[in-house]
Amino acid sequence: MTDADPEALADVGYGIFEHLLNKGLREQGKQLFALVEQGVDFRKEFDGIFSRFAGEYPQLAGALALRFAETGTIYDMIKGGEGVVPTKTTQMYWIVQDAPDSRPEAIEDEDAGKWLIFQEPDQVDAAWKRVRDAAVAGELGISTKVSTAKPNPDSRDTRKVIYVYTKDWADEADVMRVRQNLRDLGFVDRIGYKRNIETFAGEYAKKGKRVTYYSS
Repeated sequence: MTDADPEALADVGYGIFEHLLNKGLREQGKQLFALVEQGVDFRKEFDGIFSRFAGEYPQLAGALALRFAETGTIYDMIKGGEGVVPTKTTQMYWIVQDAPDSRPEAIEDEDAGKWLIFQEPDQVDAAWKRVRDAAVAGELGISTKVSTAKPNPDSRDTRKVIYVYTKDWADEADVMRVRQNLRDLGFVDRIGYKRNIETFAGEYAKKGKRVTYYSS
């Protein structure tokens, strides 16, 4: 068996650690983005969560140690916006913000779908903050996520995209409720809604082919 690529392990490890960090802070009644944006020192909480991560995933923690040398480097990077601000995030392709009490895996349900909001890189940070805050307030669907500054081989242009998920594409009233709330947040241009069943089938927009189920 060939050894795993250390860089690939570090990518996986970082993604899992960020998920555990967000989850661990929420269990303490805190939000990572709020701590970062308010300049709060959360090193003690960070160290505790990283210690648990290293105990559960020693190989992945080792890969992170090879990439970053010490955990303080990761902490300083997060304090600077990694995993919070799209244009300052280079370790992950996506930043995710689930709605309160939503299952993280809900966005993978076949019945789910999402509104797609495309933004220029110089506009995505402010746009994401509006969407994220509305999601935390329970004003949108089940989850949101935004593409980051990490170069993604699957990207088709230089724009960034924000996904706003709803639980059931067939629940048109709920889908359009979320669309209206997005309009109230300032996203007034026409956007499309894509069902997961098209995404899972690998269907993407091509000339003469429409893959969005709703457009509003």
